[in-house]
This record gives sequence, C-alpha cells and structure tokens, in this order.
Amino acid sequence: MTTSMEAIVRGAPLSDEALGALTLGGFLREVCAKNADREALVFYPADGPVIRRTYTQVYEESFAIARALVARGVTKETRVGLLATNRPEWITTMFGIALAGGTCVALSTFAKASELEYQLRVGDVSLLFFEGSVLDRDFGAELSALIPELAKSVCSERLPFLRGAVCIGETAAGGFERYRDLLREGPFAPSAVVDAIAAEVAPTDRGLVFFSSGSTAKPKAIVHAHRAAAIQCWRWREIFAVDADVRTWSANGFFWSGNFCMALGTTFAAGGCLVLQRHFAPGEALKLMQAERVSLPLAWPHQWARLVEDPAYRDSDLSSLCYVGETSPLRAHPTVRTSWQEPVSAYGNTETFTLNTAHKSGTSAAVAQGNHGFALGGNTIRIVDPLTGKLLQRPEVGEIAVRGPTLMLGYLRVPAEDTFDDAGFFRTGDSGFLDEQGRLHWLGRLNDIIKTGGANVSPLEIDAVLLECPGVKIAATVGVPHDTLGEIVVACVVPDPGAAVDEQRVRSFVSERLSSYKVPRRVVFVQETDLTLTGSNKVKTAPLRELAAQRLAATGA
Repeated sequence: MTTSMEAIVRGAPLSDEALGALTLGGFLREVCAKNADREALVFYPADGPVIRRTYTQVYEESFAIARALVARGVTKETRVGLLATNRPEWITTMFGIALAGGTCVALSTFAKASELEYQLRVGDVSLLFFEGSVLDRDFGAELSALIPELAKSVCSERLPFLRGAVCIGETAAGGFERYRDLLREGPFAPSAVVDAIAAEVAPTDRGLVFFSSGSTAKPKAIVHAHRAAAIQCWRWREIFAVDADVRTWSANGFFWSGNFCMALGTTFAAGGCLVLQRHFAPGEALKLMQAERVSLPLAWPHQWARLVEDPAYRDSDLSSLCYVGETSPLRAHPTVRTSWQEPVSAYGNTETFTLNTAHKSGTSAAVAQGNHGFALGGNTIRIVDPLTGKLLQRPEVGEIAVRGPTLMLGYLRVPAEDTFDDAGFFRTGDSGFLDEQGRLHWLGRLNDIIKTGGANVSPLEIDAVLLECPGVKIAATVGVPHDTLGEIVVACVVPDPGAAVDEQRVRSFVSERLSSYKVPRRVVFVQETDLTLTGSNKVKTAPLRELAAQRLAATGA
C-alpha cells in the first residue's frame, strides 16, 4: 500500500498467497489427487437414482471428455459452448474442455433464442454442449429451428463456425449426438496425447468466456485466462474460511462467474461436496439442504425470501447450516446455530472474475463495516476523474479503475484500446473512493449517482434505509430529470403484501435517518413485475428511471 495520499492502493504480492495450480486442468488434477475418494458432488435427477461422484470419478469423466474433444479436432483455445444447468455434466464438460486446451464459452439457460444466437455468434462457438430441456424450454427444438443443419454437423451461413452439438440428458429433437454416447463410443484421442496437451496449457491462455449481465444493449463477451479462474477458486476458499467438510448448495448457475468461484471453486478447493440443483425451487432446495446436510447455502436475497415463505421451511431441519451470514433470514431459523461472519464487505466485477477487494470472514467489524475491503493480492486500485482519467487524492470520489492478475484479457470483438486505459487499467464505470487506511468504498454505478441541487447522492445508501422501513419489500432509488434541480431523488418501492405504507410514511422514515437532500422527493409504488433484472438479479436502473418518470408525469408531478 502506498504511503502518499494519492487515491491508489496495491495489494500484497500474489506470491504471498497460498495458491495451487494456475490452470483449470491443473486445479482439477490437484484437488482430485488430494481428495481422491472423497465425495465431490451429489445430484438428484428428475427420475432415476441419486448420482454421487468422488473426486476420482469427476476427474476420470472430465478426462474422457477431453479425449473425445481432442479426437473431434478441439485444440488450444477452440471455443466450445456449454449451455446447461448445475448438473454433473456441466462440471465435467467444463473441465474436459480445459484439459483439451479449449476455451469454454459459458451460456445462460435463461437466454432467449435471439440472445442465444447472438452469444453463439459473438463467441465463435464451434461445438456446443447443451441440456435437452430446462423447465419449459426445449433447447433441442430451438437449435433445430435456428440451424436445421446443426444435427448433421453441416456448416450454416447463419452461424458459420458452429459445426456440431452434443445433447446432455434426455434425447433432444433433431437427432443430436448424446453426451452419454460420446462417453461410451468415442472416438477418443490417446491418453498420453491429452496429458501432453494439458501440460502445454499455460495460465495465460484463454480459458473461459462469460457474458455480462449488465444494462448495456447487448451483453459483452468477457474473456478470462486460466489463471484468473484458478486464482479466484483458490482464493474464495480462504475468503469464506470453510473447512474440508463443506457441503455447498447454490440456487444459481455456474455460467455466472460469481457462482463459478463461490460455489464450485470454494468447494473443490476445500475438498468438499457440491449439492447440485438444476434450477431454483424452494421446496426442493429445503429438502436437499436437510437430506444432504448442507453447510454452505448460496442464494440471492429474493431467493432467501422464497425459502422462508415455503410451507416446508418452518419444519425443516437446517441444523447442518454453518456458513450463513447475518443478512440471511436462514440465520434466524430455530435449528440454525452459527456465528460465522459472511464476507459481505467486498467489491468485484465479472471483468475481474469476481472480487478485487474484500475482507475475509473473521475480520473484525471495526475494520470491515462501512467499506468494501482492501485490495486483494496482486491488484492495484485507483480512483480517477471519470472524464480526464486523472488520478485523484484520497478521499475524493471518482471512478474505480482496476488492474491485476484476475483482470479479463478483454472483450471479444472489442479493441484493447477501447477496453483498457494507457496504463492497462480497466475503468469499471463504478463510483467510489479510498479512505486513509486504503479501504475501498463503493458508491454505485457512475450513471446511477443522482446529482440533485449540486449534491451527489448514492442510491445504494438510500436503498439500505428504505429496506428497513416497515412494509417495504424491495426498494430501488433513481434520479428523475428536473428543471431546476437537475434530478430529483425518487424511491421506487415494492410494498409487502397487505402492508399499510404510503408515500408520506416512507419519506418520514428516511428523513429521520438521512440528510434532507437524500430524502426522496417522491415515492413511486410498483410491482415486482415492473422491475427488469440483470442476469445476476440486480434491478436495471435505466428502465426503472423511465417508468418512474412516466408515472410522475401522469400524475402531473
């Protein structure tokens, strides 16, 4: 950390961290060798017996996939798409791609047909592994309609790089090759060749592509090196401070970088077990937690609420839960006994494969509260003027810029000069400042900061207060254009069902806790269906700002 008061901090050298292999294939080999006979994953299929895999079995299947991929012409950095829910095949296919030297393009099962076509095109996917159906989606039928030639491995003008597809799970429409047949019948490259290929994969090679879930018109394809993923997988084990017996359940897909690291990475790095669920269903999740003695549950706030609201919640035995933070309502369940501290004081981006700054679990509240942590190993954080890029002084507020070993290699089809500044920093578009101790304080998106009457207002600060107001279920604060003030602060509130809450009550509640210029001038009540969410379940502010302006205009405000 620098001793000057410039707004720049540096984390400890990366070499100070206890990290293992820095390729995805190396990570898998290392954790599987160490935990060979331990249970790595458990999966309850819709029909059929429960599937359990040891670490040795996970490695063997991943290696078999790699042999099949190499025999099909996959070579270093060939892009292989993966469209599936959290099931064993997602894990073994992803690691198989890595062992074969390919690049896994992680695709969201929430993507609509047009979005999927766009991502396959931008990702230059040449081979696709896909789950036959998810809920009401028949991906086999959708792909057959999109590219009729695909099941015959014939090139199409629509997606000219895509040459074939393999169906995971049930048989898909269109006669696609099946995952289980690929494993049984091959063809397979010699094991020695795949070992040699895996040894030639470098930490700096392209390993994964994730798609952003932000508010841009089109999601960006974010390219990460092997070492970014491996570093964060090793690192999250330490951030969460879990033991080797951790058993992890998650409500969200591995096709998001956060869940990739927090669930898969944490668990495998520790030698624990993943309890897999294809898609979030609260009743089923509670049964899994109880039956499989889950200790680390991972979900978004709205999913915690659904678990609590489920009829089975009260009578569930959740006594195995250990890693449950104070912000989770599961902490209040009568069977839960834990003092674990969730490392909520942190800041990160998909572009940096999750966290840039953090306080690990166990950090004292005096250090962790009210900020977002110190720079992690190898990272440099700067606060710059959003317009000029000039380095600011502490504690001036500006744009957060980051550089470090987990920073993306870039966006596909976007020039480097349009992605990084002259010093190689990624300008995040987020607002924040550094305090005298070198801790980062994140204030929100720059374009979300409300400028009212000459003052800068953070909507996150207001939202935190609004959520404490009785009767408020969801809150999102936006700035609406105003003739004299520039913008006015408007709180968009989803009330609890049947709650007696009105605009005056909400404003009064906030006025008792925040400065007058931060108090919403107007409160707009909306329904959950009015909210547009990103892929990571954050409220998109642009459409909400437009909705609030329309509602206020309709009332003559």
